Amino acid sequence: MTRSAGPVPAGAPAAPAAPGAASADSHAASARAPRRLLIRTWGCQMNVYDSTRMAELLAPLGYAPTERAEEADMVILNTCHIREKASEKVFSDLGRLRDTKKERQAGGKETIIAVAGCVAQAEGAEITARAPWVDIVLGPQTYHRLPEMVARASRAAGAVIETDFPAEDKFDHLPEARASQGPVAFLTIQEGCDKFCSFCVVPYTRGAEFSRPAAAILAEARALAAGGAREIALLGQNVNAWAGEAPRTGQGASPEGNTWRLARLLRELADIPGVARLRYTTSHPRDMDDDLIAAHGEIPALMPYLHLPVQSGSDRVLAAMNRGHKADLYLRLADRLRAARPDLALTSDFIVGHPGETAADFDATMRLVERVGFAGAYSFKYSARPGTPAASQPGVVPEAEKDARLQTLQALLREQQDGFNRSCVGRTVEVLVTGPGRHPGQIAGRTPWLQPVHALGSGRPGDVVPMHLTAAHPNSLSATLAHEESAAA
Repeated sequence: MTRSAGPVPAGAPAAPAAPGAASADSHAASARAPRRLLIRTWGCQMNVYDSTRMAELLAPLGYAPTERAEEADMVILNTCHIREKASEKVFSDLGRLRDTKKERQAGGKETIIAVAGCVAQAEGAEITARAPWVDIVLGPQTYHRLPEMVARASRAAGAVIETDFPAEDKFDHLPEARASQGPVAFLTIQEGCDKFCSFCVVPYTRGAEFSRPAAAILAEARALAAGGAREIALLGQNVNAWAGEAPRTGQGASPEGNTWRLARLLRELADIPGVARLRYTTSHPRDMDDDLIAAHGEIPALMPYLHLPVQSGSDRVLAAMNRGHKADLYLRLADRLRAARPDLALTSDFIVGHPGETAADFDATMRLVERVGFAGAYSFKYSARPGTPAASQPGVVPEAEKDARLQTLQALLREQQDGFNRSCVGRTVEVLVTGPGRHPGQIAGRTPWLQPVHALGSGRPGDVVPMHLTAAHPNSLSATLAHEESAAA
């Protein structure tokens, strides 16, 4: 998945409460000064989505967003367990928050500290043992209970811990109304994973694969579009494994059966007024079916960009990773996708130094990268995650060798990304304006291939503006507004 560069403050304006979420306290909240809420988010876009929903749940209790810990009445650390030493980074932040909490207490102000997300799910007991000043620990599947947890934490001594996998669907308990996310909105349609890759903690922290019903997704998408979203990005641990219950017709089940796959959902989403662009992430090669491949050539709103992790180019390593596919399958998928959509940009994930990886295995990864040609990629050294099968596999690769392999791989990937960006220079493309640029008079946006772009000129967030791409930089493109260029000519 697309990963944020670091902790991201998140908040949302007030939204209606979910049924049963608010108490009498929430009705009184509007009569007094608002409480302040700070959410720090690490990891993937699904965590960003979860943080937005948590802010919405707490808004009826009077919580308004802040980015300053010293003025926050509640702080939520929404954590990710994918990166190395993730839990230690959380405890480091908790140490600083302990001091902030003490300073606020000295001034007569209380602070609720909560740890959410995958680190909370994996290490709940450890968190409360090492950081007893934490008030709430909640996993990714229980944040719909957050208003209740806040009430319990306010009344009781000791931490409130909710890290089970509840029988009820959390999405049924979230607010129906959504605060505007701006021109680009994220929408979770699938959670969890049944693949059990040897290196991955997601099945243990997010649970089994679960797909939301199509009707609920379409309703949320319509609300997002009504709130100004022009681009909707569908999220899931294995988003292309989505198989949701179809909306009911007046005569009962959909004529096409009770289950839709992702391609059908994308077609329905593309028909929603106001939706100009669609994306989805993250995909698994095993779940790229024929209809979804065809959809890339048949749905104009589906952007020519796909993040499709391969992890390794060696069949031997892919088997050790329990990926369930071989390199040849990935290569054939790349060819078929580009046949359906010739301008498709492919990005991927790679892990080097998985236990047992040899120099020959790494060479196979390099050959796959050279064969496919990627517009971008995330690449990492393998790091053991306690409880995962790979953590006990033999053949540990020395750290120096992992470093060398990663540098070699990243050099090739950077070369390919730079080449792709340079190949776009000279084109006139539709750019979705996302807001002002870094410098006065600039606007910023995203190309169909998800590249950041900036240009001098005016435009409102949500506008889709033709721009002529003039220069490629390491992480962005420069452009001029096409209509201004035509007028000058």
